[in-house]
Amino acid sequence: MLAYETIRSALEAQELFENKSWRLSPEAWPLTPEQVAQLEGIGTACLEFHQALETLYLRSVAGKNLLRNKPLAVPWAVDYLDRGKPAELVNHAREARNRGVFPTVLRPDLLLTADGFALTELDSVPGGIGLTAFLNRLYGGETDPTILGHGDAMIDNFYASLAACRPEVSAPQIAILISDEAATYRPEMQWLAEQLQRRGRRISCLHPDEVFPLGSELFFDVDGTPEKIDILYRFFELFDWANVRSAEHIMEAWEGGRLPSRRRCARSRRRNSPWRCFITTCSMSFGRKR
Repeated sequence: MLAYETIRSALEAQELFENKSWRLSPEAWPLTPEQVAQLEGIGTACLEFHQALETLYLRSVAGKNLLRNKPLAVPWAVDYLDRGKPAELVNHAREARNRGVFPTVLRPDLLLTADGFALTELDSVPGGIGLTAFLNRLYGGETDPTILGHGDAMIDNFYASLAACRPEVSAPQIAILISDEAATYRPEMQWLAEQLQRRGRRISCLHPDEVFPLGSELFFDVDGTPEKIDILYRFFELFDWANVRSAEHIMEAWEGGRLPSRRRCARSRRRNSPWRCFITTCSMSFGRKR
C-alpha cells in the first residue's frame, strides 16, 4: 500500500491534467478474475462495434441492403451520422482508403455497478493514456504482475499502435497534435512523449500551429531545422477541426499519401487472435485481487 504523502508528492511533482483534483487511494482498484475477463470481452466488443458501424454507414451510403436473407435499409443512418459535418470530412469518411481503418486507441468509460460494468461512453480520441501509464507505474512499479498493464505496457502499446501505421519506416517521427480545446490533456501527453523520448523514440507533443507544409510533406521546427512528420496522431475532436489552422495542410498531406490512415484492424473474431487495436479502460490503475 502507498502512503498518502507518497501519492500526493508524485502527483504534485508531475502535472497530468490541467486544474484537476484527485481522490486518492492507497492501492489500485481491485478486480476479480471474472471482472478482468469481462474487461477483455468489452474491449473486443468495442472494436467490433466500430466495425459494424462502418458497415452500417458505408452500405447505407451506397444504398445497399444490410442483410443477406431479407430486406433491410436504414437511409436515416447516413443523415444522422453526417449531420453537422463539413463536406470535406464527409468525403474523408467515405474515402476508400479509410475502409477497415479504425481508431488507434479506444476507451470505454465504465461504471462498476451492482449488476456489473455499465458503459457510459466509447471514446475514440481518449484522454487518460498518459495518466493511466503514470498510475500503473506509481502503484505497480516495473514488475508487479498484479497491476493490469504493469511494466509500462500502456506506454509500449501506445507507441506500437502508432508505429504500426508506417511499418516501412524503422524509426518514424511521430507528432501528437493537441488543440487548444483539448489543452486539459496536454500535460499527460507531454509526459507520455517524454517517456518514449527517453527510450530513443522520435515522438513530439505539438500544438497544431507548430505544423507547417514544405512541398507535399508536413514538418515542425526543431532548433531552426524542419523535421518531417511520418505519423500524425490527432488528439482533438473533429468538431474542433474548423478551429485548427493547419487542418487544410493535414488533409492535403493525407490525400497525397504522405500521412497514413489510422491502423487497419483485422476482422478476425477469434478471441485469442493477434492484437488488433489498442484498447484502454478509464483512467485509473487496476489490480488483480490477490
